[in-house]
Amino acid sequence: MTPDGKYIIAVDFDGTLITGNTWPDVAGEPNLPLMNILIRERIKGNKVILWTNRTDAPDKDRYPLKAAVDFCKAAGLEFDAINENLQEIIEAYGNDSRKVSADVYIDDKALNPEQINLGFFDIFKIPLSTKSFVTKGDNE
Repeated sequence: MTPDGKYIIAVDFDGTLITGNTWPDVAGEPNLPLMNILIRERIKGNKVILWTNRTDAPDKDRYPLKAAVDFCKAAGLEFDAINENLQEIIEAYGNDSRKVSADVYIDDKALNPEQINLGFFDIFKIPLSTKSFVTKGDNE
């Protein structure tokens, strides 16, 4: 939360605010239901941060951040920060950490920790060793 009690929402672009596009293009459909929710939250005073891997530097054609921001703006969604913490968070903590500070992270690649279980990663064919898990009592 911001020092004045407003929620901070970090939202991804590709696959979240835009659907049906092939990264790095910006040629899909806007996720209007989500965009409208975020617009409403900003009207209520909450903060929205665009949190994306897109950038305009050093290769503007390969990672078109400006195109993503313009796409959202055309749908009526603007941001309080883009790929960085809010100024009031930087001032409150005395630094600008690499991870954007937010109360909620909206991303098509995200999972709630409660969704993860031992069999979850089987779909990715990632070998997991039970020896890598710490069990209760290991550190006692």
